[in-house]
Amino acid sequence: MQQPPVECSAETHRVFNQPSPLQAINLWHSDRLLQQWTRHYGGDWHEAQLVEFGQRCGGDLLAAGFLANKHKPEFHSHDRFGRRIDLVEYHPSYHQLMAHAIESGLHALPWQQPRAGAHVARAAMEYMHTQADPGSGCPLTMTFAAIAALRHQPQLLKSWGEKICSNHYDPRNVPFFDKAGLTIGMAMTEKQGGSDVRANTTRAVALGVDGEVPTFELTGHKWFCSAPMCDGFLVLAQLEQGLSCFLLPRWRPDGSKNALFIQRLKNKLGNVSNASSEVEYRGAFAWLVGEPGRGVRTIIDMVAMTRFDCMVGSSAQMAQAAREAIHHCGGREVFGKNLHQQPLMQNVLADLAIEAEAALAMTMRVAAALDCGDDAGEQAIVRLGTALGKYWICKRAVQHSYEAMESIGAVGLIDDNVAARLYREAPVNAIWEGSGNVQCLDLLRVLQREPQVLQQFFTELGSASGRDQRYDDYLAALQQSFAERETLEQRSRLIVEQMALAWQAALLLTAGESDVAEAFVASRLAGAGGHMYGTLPAQTRCLAILQRAAPQLD
Repeated sequence: MQQPPVECSAETHRVFNQPSPLQAINLWHSDRLLQQWTRHYGGDWHEAQLVEFGQRCGGDLLAAGFLANKHKPEFHSHDRFGRRIDLVEYHPSYHQLMAHAIESGLHALPWQQPRAGAHVARAAMEYMHTQADPGSGCPLTMTFAAIAALRHQPQLLKSWGEKICSNHYDPRNVPFFDKAGLTIGMAMTEKQGGSDVRANTTRAVALGVDGEVPTFELTGHKWFCSAPMCDGFLVLAQLEQGLSCFLLPRWRPDGSKNALFIQRLKNKLGNVSNASSEVEYRGAFAWLVGEPGRGVRTIIDMVAMTRFDCMVGSSAQMAQAAREAIHHCGGREVFGKNLHQQPLMQNVLADLAIEAEAALAMTMRVAAALDCGDDAGEQAIVRLGTALGKYWICKRAVQHSYEAMESIGAVGLIDDNVAARLYREAPVNAIWEGSGNVQCLDLLRVLQREPQVLQQFFTELGSASGRDQRYDDYLAALQQSFAERETLEQRSRLIVEQMALAWQAALLLTAGESDVAEAFVASRLAGAGGHMYGTLPAQTRCLAILQRAAPQLD
């Protein structure tokens, strides 16, 4: 883990005791944890491509990610002749990131090759792409997830699906029928509603039929429309029957510009490379997707996939933060001793590594469940797992990114250090696609409608019983916590946290490494640790955990 010193001469002094930058690495070869969990859940059939993908993401695309976040997207409402164009221009580095991801199949691998381990392999690809640039992941995940919603309208799936799943990236602002590859965005929330999409006021008026698909004109607004240069958007609007789902293209089928008007781009704390906008629809053309009045049910299939990708993204950010901190401390001497040799710093770094691996294990377990199609038990894991992971992993990433930045020190605050970007990016996944309370309430609704889902979850947790008495005691207490039904909603954050911790512990106990599992159970379940990172109990084999998590450099 210890890095050779980097020395050079400056005009006034000799520069030494500064670590070498962690760059030009293969994000697959250097990450033995990603390799282990991907292989464990059957994604290794795609390994040759993962090696190549990791080489690019840790090399030129890592540099492209810095450029894409430095040069923000720019909005142009009109061209120089005064014509309304609603055009967002991106830095070439953004297109470089998008082209690589789409040409590699990141946006569609499970639909292109529906086989065991496809979702796991795709998650590994997203995990690495996120470390190059999280922002470009937004249109990639929406394009991927759109297929799940479009299945509710087979005619649209037939006409749009092939181009959505194409490995051809075409950023031109031209009609969808002139492209070989398409990207899809999503717009649900409005000013007055936020997560309460049933409060939406955008209305749809019937136009006629295009083929066998009903068509409508939409009038209203969307408070958040991410990636507004996509070729089409899944949106929600009101019909007499209730809230309904629509596919709204940037260009009408007759080749004219659709009545979608970008009002402004959001000036965000993080996710800078991705353009997020406010839009208005002034009689915009759209096709109905699914049944009238069943818009939430239709689009929730898409949202479930995007929530899963939030898990992947936050897990990746924690892995990157831990790796950067471990690498930096390996090349830094303080108070006469390398930081890696100091017990307190070892404790902090090992704690960060444990958190990142537990997040990865849970994420890959959900990916494996997604690969199981209509299997009832695995679908139960998907329904509970996405809510648990979206809540817990995405929230933990925030404090995790700060602690990693503090381990690096003041240089971590500087924008040309990836630690600063990770810190700004960390809250995004926790807030987007449903905040923490929304995840808790969604989980309670699932348990109320399908009580067998909870039984399936506890059956899975039971697979780790008998391996550690502390785990067995924690699991028994968790099961008992569901007895008092009247206060479940009020206690739901605590219960979701406990469910997530128990599940991570079970995965580490059954498929992880003993030192990591022991430290996780002792610090997270048995109360031997504190609430802050760096509070692992004294018997923890921190150095062994660090050696396991350290980047494997050539």
